[in-house]
Parts: sequence; structure tokens; C-alpha cells
Amino acid sequence: MRCPFCGHEDSQVKDSRPTEDGAAIRRRRQCEGCGARFTTFERIQLRDLYILKKGGVRQAFDRSKLERSIAIACRKRPIDQDRIDRLVSAIQRQIETSGESEIPAESVGQMVMDGLKALDSVAYIRFASVYKDFTEARDFEEFAGAVKDVGEA
Repeated sequence: MRCPFCGHEDSQVKDSRPTEDGAAIRRRRQCEGCGARFTTFERIQLRDLYILKKGGVRQAFDRSKLERSIAIACRKRPIDQDRIDRLVSAIQRQIETSGESEIPAESVGQMVMDGLKALDSVAYIRFASVYKDFTEARDFEEFAGAVKDVGEA
């Protein structure tokens, strides 16, 4: 594993343990060149996955991009990083077990929407504003009203 600090090719694993959700192995490493310590995560990848964008562009699935999108929606909300990680892992597992190697971006977006709806209504509305391309304040009002109605039911 290449050191992210000095670029040295070799590092030594100091500690390995499964993550809380069991979806990955967390490894603490130490660079043999500069001595810096860093963490890596090892995950199972069943096959190469691709996301089909609206314009027909095919893009390799990127877990970190999914994680960033969800983290942005959850910014400054009382949501533990662990809950975000579990949501990302659940969505990735759902994509991997779908049996398809190419998944439409709309499907992934809907999976995120469903997960955020159960996690936090504000994060859900934030993500929806980008995913559904809100252009006016009225779009927010209508969507938030629908979310409020669902919460009261």
C-alpha cells in the first residue's frame, strides 16, 4: 500500500479489525519510509459496477462519491458518522446484489432518498433539492409540505 504522505511503496499493517457493520476491514498501517500512520479500509467487490448517467454516460461506481453526497446532505445535523457509513454500505450492498453491473443514476438517487428519509428529514430535503433540481422556493415548500404530511400520518 502506497503511503499517502511520502509515496513510499511499502507499509506495515499494525492492526486489523472489522468495521461495526461488518462490511469492511479497517487496517492501521505504518509507512516503512517515513513512519507515518494511516488507515485503510478493505471491502468486498463482487464485480465492476457502473452508473448510467442521464446523458448515457457510463461511469464507474465510486463509493466515496456516494459517501460525500450523503455527508453533504447530513452536514450540521445530529447524525453520527457511523450511521452515514451504515447507510452508504447498505446502498452499496443493494447495488451489488441487484444482479446488474450497470445501474441507472436515478435508481441510486432513489436509494439515497429512501435511506435519508428514514434517517433525517432535513437531510432528506437537502438531498432532494439537488436530486430533484429544485429551481424555486415554491419547490421547497411543496416538497417540505409533503414530508411534513408523511411525518404526521
